[in-house]
Amino acid sequence: MGILDKHAILEKSPTLLLVSSLLVVTIGGIVEIAPLFYLENTIEEVEGVRPYSPLELAGRDIYVREGCYVCHSQMIRPMRDEVERYGHYSLAAESMYDHPFQWGSKRTGPDLARVGGRYSDAWHVDHLIDPQSVVPESVMPKYGFLMRTQIDGEHIADVMRTHRIVGVPYTDAQIEVAYADFQVQADPDGDYDGLLERYPGAVVSNFDGQDALTEMDALVAYLQVLGTMVDFSTFTPDASR
Repeated sequence: MGILDKHAILEKSPTLLLVSSLLVVTIGGIVEIAPLFYLENTIEEVEGVRPYSPLELAGRDIYVREGCYVCHSQMIRPMRDEVERYGHYSLAAESMYDHPFQWGSKRTGPDLARVGGRYSDAWHVDHLIDPQSVVPESVMPKYGFLMRTQIDGEHIADVMRTHRIVGVPYTDAQIEVAYADFQVQADPDGDYDGLLERYPGAVVSNFDGQDALTEMDALVAYLQVLGTMVDFSTFTPDASR
């Protein structure tokens, strides 16, 4: 009873309660934040994770612009039901080049962290043009206008320079050929060997089947890379982190 009486003194004094609260928050903040100053990197680097190719980066911007993150998270939690449905739980390293990251917490639609390669380009195009044609119960709006909106990549090098400012390790060589890489990723008949050397695993395809390069091409290119960079058959997490 003596301890409870002393606690009552704290509760009855606004000034004492405020000072005590600030003290507790300060100690907790120091314990959590101070160690970060001694770490070079708080993210475990994982083999295979790379910056987005120019076309994938443009597609990601379209994904954000259209608010896809509002209904689709990109973060698989380490729980059995999530892993069995979507695949290996998400790693921080997979989002290390995302600014901002697309983790989210709302799922009106399924999580997209591992959607890359699960469906064909044609399926994605059909789904974006008319979601209900492939998923009848879907409440997703139609994005057919992406097929009619051409994209030229004129400023993609500038976008990559901007991302480099915030830590994405695009090299001068990558930025110099950004426009060419942007164009050739949607041209299976093009000379894309250099693209694949700079961005291993990038999908090269005429994503929407049209001659013109469109926003649909860019968005599908982005969707097809999600969750494909890490080979989880050989991945072993670092137990020290």
